[in-house]
Order: sequence, then C-alpha cells, then structure tokens
Amino acid sequence: MAYKQVQESSKFRSSSIYDVFLSFRGEDTRKTFTNQLYEALVDMGLRSFMDDNEIERGENIKSELDKAIHQSKGSIIVLSKNYASSSWCLDELVMILENKKNRGHVILPAFYYVDSSDVKEHSGSFSIAFARHEKKLLENSEDGQAWAKWIEGWRKALKEVSSLGGMTLQGKTQFIEKIIKVIEEKINHSVVGIAPYLIGIDYLAKDLNPWLKNRTDTVSVAGVCGMGGIRKTTIAKYVFNINYTNFEGSSFLENTRQYS
Repeated sequence: MAYKQVQESSKFRSSSIYDVFLSFRGEDTRKTFTNQLYEALVDMGLRSFMDDNEIERGENIKSELDKAIHQSKGSIIVLSKNYASSSWCLDELVMILENKKNRGHVILPAFYYVDSSDVKEHSGSFSIAFARHEKKLLENSEDGQAWAKWIEGWRKALKEVSSLGGMTLQGKTQFIEKIIKVIEEKINHSVVGIAPYLIGIDYLAKDLNPWLKNRTDTVSVAGVCGMGGIRKTTIAKYVFNINYTNFEGSSFLENTRQYS
C-alpha cells in the first residue's frame, strides 16, 4: 500500500464515529439474527450502526446510510437468501467495497444459510434476484444504460465480497460470538491515533491503571483535569488501550460534545 493510502487509512480510522456498520436484508434476518448480533456488538462496547426498519426509505435515508458507512471503521455484511433482491443492499455493498479500497474499511462477510459459491456465481436465489433486476432494466428502457451499469457493478461487488474469507453459519449463538471476536480483531478495537512511543506516559497514568485493576462492583468515575494541551486525551487513550480487555464491555467515546 502506498504511503498516502496508509495516511488516509489512519486518518479515516481515527475520525470514525462507528466501529461497525451492519448491512443486511431486513425481511430475512432482522428479527431472527441481526438484532441479536447488534445487541451483542453493543454489549462488547463496539459502536454499531443498524438502520431503523420503521423509517420510510427515501433519498434522505440513503444519504444517512451512505454517511454511516463512511463514518464506520468496518462492516459486517450478512449475506442471506434474499440479500441480492434488494437494490438498497447491493448499493450499500458497492459503497462498502469502495471504502475498503480507498480508506482501509474492514469487511467481514457472514454467510447466513447461503453458500459462498452461490454469492460468487450468482446462482440459486441470487440468480433469481438478478433475473428480476434485469427484468426491471427492460421495463425501464428510458434509463436502461444506468440500470445496466448498476447491475454490472452489483455483480462485481458480490464476486469480490465472496472471496474475502467470510464466516458461514453453524450454531447461531456460537456464530455471533465468533463474528464479534473476528471483527474486533480486524478493526483493532484499541484506540487508534495514539503515538507509538510516548515517553513518560507510564508515570502520567500510574494512578489510573491500579485504580482500574482494583475496581469493585460499584459504579466509579475518574476525572482527568487540566489546561488544554497537557495530553489529557492521550492519557485516557493509553489507559483505555491497556485495560479495556479486562472488562466484559468497553467503549471509548471521544469528542462527545462535537457529535452530540
């Protein structure tokens, strides 16, 4: 990867609002699988985006979904039987892959009761879905070129995502646990953007680390106070990186005033 691409990837990750964007076909998996996956991700402290099924689809919603993908470190793509029947899902997939290429976006395909070969070769239910898309292309002859371009892009995207080494459903609970473990490793849940060699940081964090390690079951709060520029945020990131794996759930929320 070129130096400029590495810089862009690092900048993208440090400015991301979400850890994970969930791409899925609602009628297939929302109530049976994706809701459980989302809750498990949140319980692990992974900031996750899942669109609201109650919101009416429109241009404003598409814009919000596009924005959420750009603001996420990675995506879990739940490839289910009817995934390819949704042009929304296929458009999301194309954008996710573009982010992977240009900004270091992490992707984890999850094959939910489908074979990766069906996704790659557009066979089975995926063949039926594309037959319907092509029928729609013929019906909308005035915009035929645009539809043909979209369909070709969708086909390429499915072939690419099927070759990324995803995960195939076994037992649902175990599947979710494995997905979380893998995506957490892929996105590197430790805070990014912190310098690799911080002279004297151990001394600055010497009171916080023991306090976290000797925690009780009660709710506790520690404050790091001081004037601007004395590395308060750096200390907080360093302490989080060292200690977050010792907790069942963790989350580092930065610039809350800016995003709230």
